[in-house]
Amino acid sequence: MLVAEQTGPVLKLTINDPERRNPLTNEVVAAMCEAVRSVAEDVRVIVITGSGTKAFCAGGDLAGGFFDNPVETHSERAGLAELFRVIRSCPQPVVARVNGHALAGGFGLMLACDIAIAADHARFGMPEINVGLWPMMISALVQRALPEKVAIDLMMTGRQVTASEARTIGAVSRVAPALELDAMVDELVDSLVAKSSAILAIGKQSFYAASDLGFDAALEMLATGLTVVAMTEDAREGTTAFIEKRPPNFVGR
Repeated sequence: MLVAEQTGPVLKLTINDPERRNPLTNEVVAAMCEAVRSVAEDVRVIVITGSGTKAFCAGGDLAGGFFDNPVETHSERAGLAELFRVIRSCPQPVVARVNGHALAGGFGLMLACDIAIAADHARFGMPEINVGLWPMMISALVQRALPEKVAIDLMMTGRQVTASEARTIGAVSRVAPALELDAMVDELVDSLVAKSSAILAIGKQSFYAASDLGFDAALEMLATGLTVVAMTEDAREGTTAFIEKRPPNFVGR
């Protein structure tokens, strides 16, 4: 099951099935999609995590009818693709609090988030090949997040990497000792809440859109994006505050 808790401007989504290592069941995927898609207007940051300390998310639920009716299960798998789209397209920053292992679809869920902070005991990988499968659904994220040779190595061998190696290859943003994970996540969330929500939204959309364009097309799109940013109240306030040597008072416009 998915537990959604809003505390002030922060929405925390927790996959709450630690005994099964927090699998991405159809119900969890649908609930997470709906929670992100219908996020309240006052939410500034979304945090995604798993229950317990062993697993962030171990991927799909192979024991939950994975090989049943092919047509039905094919349609259900489309829900995971939609979840990745919803996370990438929502205007709020999405932070993965990686409290434990992130494997298979769980590795993809982490990569779909904008920033990932991992506990130092967590392990990462795509072990699908070991059971005769391939990480199809998450490949679009993996190819954009990891160097090609690293990505195909992990896919073909199914090997798992440590948190330190995951940070080296760019899979996670930061690593913290397990007991300091929440403090590091809270510090990051506080820093994001203090930023302009309008500029974060525009910047996030532009960042991901540019990654799918050719170089010249990306530059043209980003030039337009800069003009849009410069027209906001927060851009004017931020630059004025910088000149006046005072903290900015952002209003999200």
